[in-house]
Amino acid sequence: MRWLVTGAGGMLGHDVVEELTRRGETVVGLDRAALDITGPQAVDSAVREHRPDVVVNCAAYTAVDDAETDEARALQINGDGPRLLARACAAHDARLIHISTDYVFSGEARTTPYPEDHPTGPRTAYGRTKLAGERAVLEELPGASAVLRTAWLYGVHGSNFVRTMIGLEARRDTLDVVDDQRGQPTWSADVAERIADLGPRLGPEAHGVFHATDSGEATWCDLAREVFSLIGADPDRVRPTSSAAFPRPAPRPAYSALAHRRWQEIGLPLPRDWRSALHEALPRIRKEGLPRETP
Repeated sequence: MRWLVTGAGGMLGHDVVEELTRRGETVVGLDRAALDITGPQAVDSAVREHRPDVVVNCAAYTAVDDAETDEARALQINGDGPRLLARACAAHDARLIHISTDYVFSGEARTTPYPEDHPTGPRTAYGRTKLAGERAVLEELPGASAVLRTAWLYGVHGSNFVRTMIGLEARRDTLDVVDDQRGQPTWSADVAERIADLGPRLGPEAHGVFHATDSGEATWCDLAREVFSLIGADPDRVRPTSSAAFPRPAPRPAYSALAHRRWQEIGLPLPRDWRSALHEALPRIRKEGLPRETP
């Protein structure tokens, strides 16, 4: 199969290109400099030139707080861009996998994971723009597209919570970390594997919304303590605190765990537990993902 990955310079995009290459697939990765997905002609030309069977859209405006005052720009990238990609895919007989987020849900008054068909209700500008992108893709390319919602991503490439915790452990005696937000820490390499597995199946029998997170639940404090423990540090140095201690322009979901029924429906196993993924990921992050010291 031929694959085209947008947003290939980001953490997830990089892992998708790496996973597809490892599997021997033909893949072209385009970062933001190579393809601005808000440009109609550029998008159509890229799909026409590379003739992919599957496009994976990892390009996104992800500055959650900035989007509160920059919603128009966020909507261009998160809403209009996916629509343009879907139209280009329809015109050139390609399928589309689009990456979305847990922020399309309200994150309130919930104690069990959100199923894929649960009503949406974003509380932030970022969530609204990502929901617009979901709807655009499913409207423009019904039957040949999939929306993959993910959350709490960490990985080897780019800045993320796990890398930050590793760095802070070496510089701080104690850390105060939020303990009243629950979600699913997710290794970006696991999401890349899901994307590679879904691509060949994508079509009449496998399309629509999927949740691509690792399973189980944790708070940010739980995750930080697990990181400390795995690198040989005392997890009690991580102290629980509330979201009120770190006020942000965009409210964070109190609960954003996602259910995974759709994977079983198309014959794929449920995602593994987040702790198992972190145990495997951490040595790679420490080896490859931390900044090199200047001699």
